[in-house]
Amino acid sequence: METKTLQTKKQSLVGVVVSDKMDKTRVVLVTRYEQHPKYKKYIKEHKRYKVHDAKNQFKVGDKVRIEACAPLSRHKAFTAVEKVGTQDVGQYLKTRGIE
Repeated sequence: METKTLQTKKQSLVGVVVSDKMDKTRVVLVTRYEQHPKYKKYIKEHKRYKVHDAKNQFKVGDKVRIEACAPLSRHKAFTAVEKVGTQDVGQYLKTRGIE
């Protein structure tokens, strides 16, 4: 008798680290485009996620990929998986009108 394991695809997002002041926790800003249901115009939406970073390896300005996981605390339900690139955070926030 064979036993099959089910693999579920985890939610994965890409964002920029905007804060690294907490131990083993990073704040990642994820920007996505949503289409307005009535007017069909694309609108930028931003959301900040608190992300678990066990090795404290990601710094402010790093572009990272995060994955959903079981809740680690009240606010943390994502883990940082890999570094995708770097970005100047000051410039990034200014051009998007977030501060």
